[in-house]
Amino acid sequence: MGDTEVLVVGAGPVGLTAAAELRRRGVDCRIVDRLPAAQPYAKAVGIQPRTLEVWDAMGLVREVLDEAVPMLGQLIFVNGEPGPRIELDLPADVPYRFAALPQYTTERLLADHLAGYGTAVERGTEVLELEQRDDHVRVSLATPDGPRELAARYVVGCDGAHSRVRRAAGIAFAGDAFPEQYMLGDVEVDWDLPEGYGLRASHRNADGVTDDILVCIPLPGRRRYRMSMLVPPELATPPAGGVAHGLEGGRAPELRHIQAVLDRLSPRPTTATALRWSSVFRISHRLADRYREGRSFLAGDAAHIHPPTGAQGMNTGVQDAYNLAWKLALAVRGVAADGLLDSYQAERHPVGEEVVGRTVRHARAGYEAEPDDLTTVLLREAQLLLGYRGGPLTGPAPGPGEGRGGDGDGQGPAAGDRAPDCGGLERPLTAFPQRLFDLLRSPRHALLLYADAGTPAEHLHGTAAAARSAAHGLLDVHVVLAPEADARPDGLRLPFVRDAAGAFRAAYAADEGAAFLIRPDGYLAARLPAGDPGGPAAHLRRTFAAPGAAGSAA
Repeated sequence: MGDTEVLVVGAGPVGLTAAAELRRRGVDCRIVDRLPAAQPYAKAVGIQPRTLEVWDAMGLVREVLDEAVPMLGQLIFVNGEPGPRIELDLPADVPYRFAALPQYTTERLLADHLAGYGTAVERGTEVLELEQRDDHVRVSLATPDGPRELAARYVVGCDGAHSRVRRAAGIAFAGDAFPEQYMLGDVEVDWDLPEGYGLRASHRNADGVTDDILVCIPLPGRRRYRMSMLVPPELATPPAGGVAHGLEGGRAPELRHIQAVLDRLSPRPTTATALRWSSVFRISHRLADRYREGRSFLAGDAAHIHPPTGAQGMNTGVQDAYNLAWKLALAVRGVAADGLLDSYQAERHPVGEEVVGRTVRHARAGYEAEPDDLTTVLLREAQLLLGYRGGPLTGPAPGPGEGRGGDGDGQGPAAGDRAPDCGGLERPLTAFPQRLFDLLRSPRHALLLYADAGTPAEHLHGTAAAARSAAHGLLDVHVVLAPEADARPDGLRLPFVRDAAGAFRAAYAADEGAAFLIRPDGYLAARLPAGDPGGPAAHLRRTFAAPGAAGSAA
């Protein structure tokens, strides 16, 4: 087998995202999976708005929107009585909404997207051993053609809860398992509940303890749902050794098992039909003690597992991959600053820890235990509040009142926050308004310079030239003209848009002369005031090696 720059292990949504983002940046990459074919299961089905933003930047969102269905809210019933109806409403400036899509469709779309870069999943290929060397990892594989070895500069383990990469790297995976055993079924029903709404129906005993539960998530198709519920005694099995998480073998639930739960808990009399697949599963909550060991990295379920509450798992894994891929690409090119790859652990491990803790809390006490208002809870579930303030690529965290942080205080995002979208941008040669995200689909960093018609063009050119040099040319620069600027500054040779409606100024609290540096994964690396033309270049040196010097990010 030929050697490669990066070997991705595992071809679920996380591994496919990592491979696609590496290939988009021109990195030689191979992706292997031990299964001989993709699984036809609707395991992870919830798609968060932030994940749709990621797929927008990757160039995949149109295909996803064609296949997905909206998740409008959730209906809650306790002991047959209706509870509060949750509407999944988000602020108008968020470009995407909550969606549902079977995991097998997500994987097909990502695999097709990856194939567009000339890369296919190598199936039936399993990692046996990893040996770390100074400048590569030696990987032993079992393939359909027999044992093989290859060398990879880096290995990314996206191989799930039972990760071989994690075990080979000697990374601990501490946590525990829930005692309950559940079953899943993909079925159609004939009830008259409103489309686009999930259902959570439960029974509480005289002591107020929930002893029976049914959760239904809508899927594409007519009244089709993925249903989860407690397993009946006849299907229950004792836990096996190791990590007890995910689908289990053995006897699969039949339609009658699912119907029995519907007869007990459905708020409307209904009949289940068209069972596509079913399985018994267990839930654990575990977190890898580190996401990196030498040249090996972990992402997705290989790094963190937890209850499926709020559809956080796959979406968190996709963002793991999206965070890591651009950093690996810079390291492979030899232009990464020292320690850039260590920022993956510094940024993503706290996210995994928070998600594990929150989903366990929600599984045990429900969303009612959250002290925040519903809008904040939904923004957090949508993964729009996630950020990297105070991280190694942003510098010290802002003080009180600095940066919006999602509370709408009008200060604009702080370094480390998600870069918000905005509309109403006018661009030459277009007769329709542009979105900011239209400018940010490049795999490179972006520098946005806010200016008015009186801003000297030479000032903008000097800032841009210094920043591009610091980024080894891997930087897009756009001038955003204030609403009052009815013409470009004299002599301006940079691409520009006009903030005609003032939406950018409002979203970013932008002053004339300010600069905003946005990372390839859509987070604000720095916001720099007017009068600091060298600021963007200085900040980029956190990420890039000095021009003319080879980085040693490994």
